[in-house]
Amino acid sequence: MSLAIFDLDNTLIAGDSDHAWGEFLIEQNIVDGEAFKQANDQFYQDYLNRTLDINAYLRFALQPLTRFSMTELCELHRIFFDQKITPILLPKAEALVTEHRQKGDRILVITATNRFITEPIAQALGIHELLASEGEVVNDRYTGEPTGTPCYQEGKVQRLNQWLEKEGESLSGSHFYSDSANDLPLLETVETPVAVDPDDKLRQVANERNWAIISLR
Repeated sequence: MSLAIFDLDNTLIAGDSDHAWGEFLIEQNIVDGEAFKQANDQFYQDYLNRTLDINAYLRFALQPLTRFSMTELCELHRIFFDQKITPILLPKAEALVTEHRQKGDRILVITATNRFITEPIAQALGIHELLASEGEVVNDRYTGEPTGTPCYQEGKVQRLNQWLEKEGESLSGSHFYSDSANDLPLLETVETPVAVDPDDKLRQVANERNWAIISLR
């Protein structure tokens, strides 16, 4: 059994679920629209520029969750999924996941976006193993604080190595699919790195190193 590892945002789906969640909160009048939008857009630009302060961003993204019970959050996510995620699902991505599954590969999503946002999306894609950035939960409510190693840049490699040790798995025969140069540390770690609709920096590196470049759009 080999590992087929996928980034989520702009790889398995045609957009960024974290940024879309922020837009959804604004549309639902849950947050201060102008101030939240400005911060949400700036954090996303920082991500694209590979300069994101991941802990500052996670605190920003997790804070609105503190206002709701888990039941209320599940209902909000259901509406969010229907409005924001369903339109950006990619049939070619689902076909690629199915192809790996039929080969008997073990499928894992690894994403910087927090688990609250990403776990239902991964499950909708039929993927039940997920490494994501984690928000602290106390007494069944989010506290607004991140916990553990953020699943971002080198943190993805750290989290994956911990998972491999726990699961008794290896990277023999492994694939990792990503769109972002933020994922270069993990792309350099697996046996078969694949650039998916890559950003300019990742496309340049992939061309220099003769990595596969594919489109799922």
